[in-house]
Amino acid sequence: MSKPKKIPDPDKVKRTVEQLRDSNRQLELVTLALDELIARVDNDLRHQRRTRLQGRNYKF
Repeated sequence: MSKPKKIPDPDKVKRTVEQLRDSNRQLELVTLALDELIARVDNDLRHQRRTRLQGRNYKF
């Protein structure tokens, strides 16, 4: 037989939801920081490629 399900303590549920929201916020901040880093690296790579190609006397 299975045990009857208990109704969770409302205070515990509230604390858990708050912790999950905080974790989600922190994860979103980390994701944004990584997106910014990726954008910087992409920009640097484009700049390096342009510089390399212009150095070979390519004309637009």
